[in-house]
Amino acid sequence: MRAGDNMRRGRAAQTGNFAMATRERRLAEFDGAGAPPPGTPVQVLCEDQSGTYQLPFACSYADGQWRNHQSGGALEATVIAWRLPRLQSAK
Repeated sequence: MRAGDNMRRGRAAQTGNFAMATRERRLAEFDGAGAPPPGTPVQVLCEDQSGTYQLPFACSYADGQWRNHQSGGALEATVIAWRLPRLQSAK
């Protein structure tokens, strides 16, 4: 094993821990339990192989499927959490 190998492993472990901490922090911000009331616009947190992300538009859940609340189009993302929309503060 070369000296640089330990440094690379340390960075990979730190990166993995950071990603997990970020995922857990984001999940903690989404407090919806179960499914939201049908037709209610909510914010969703999604996950894919690259990580977690919040969709920039409201979604709703009905008949076992997540949809874009405005267009009605089915989501092609994996929703892992939801919350009621947060009020935007005026700046």
